[in-house]
Amino acid sequence: MSQETQKPQSASAGRTAGTGGSGGGRQVAQGDRGRTTIADGVVEKIAGLAARDVPGVHAMGGGITRTLGTVRDRVPGGTSSRSSVTRGVKAEVGEVQCALDLDLVVDYGFAIADLASEVRESVIAAVERMTGLEVVEVNIAVGDVKLPDDEDEEDGGRTIK
Repeated sequence: MSQETQKPQSASAGRTAGTGGSGGGRQVAQGDRGRTTIADGVVEKIAGLAARDVPGVHAMGGGITRTLGTVRDRVPGGTSSRSSVTRGVKAEVGEVQCALDLDLVVDYGFAIADLASEVRESVIAAVERMTGLEVVEVNIAVGDVKLPDDEDEEDGGRTIK
């Protein structure tokens, strides 16, 4: 997250023991009949899927991250579907708020500022609808542009047409 912005409210508060997932669980709601916790990885997965659904997003993650992910995907038992879905997404989840960082590769020809705005809106809508958390920021870093003639790392070096 950028140092200029504040962390989500109560980012370290609300941890509950015995919850799995990356970063543990965070308490989201507590009522008379129990409490609900949402792990960072859940928010990352929702955000990753929402971002990938936006036309013009070619891939998620930085170059090295994508390359290592591709290698892991080729090794039998090397990765789970979670890692490829959350590649390029980092979430900080508090009790009632969350902040997200996304690393994108965009397809050539798309206006990056417009695309980033669409991705931001899609991610915010999906995360807020599914988790009830307030998304306070979505930072987007565009690390590459996929040219039509470039080989696709995630497809084993074959160009997708």
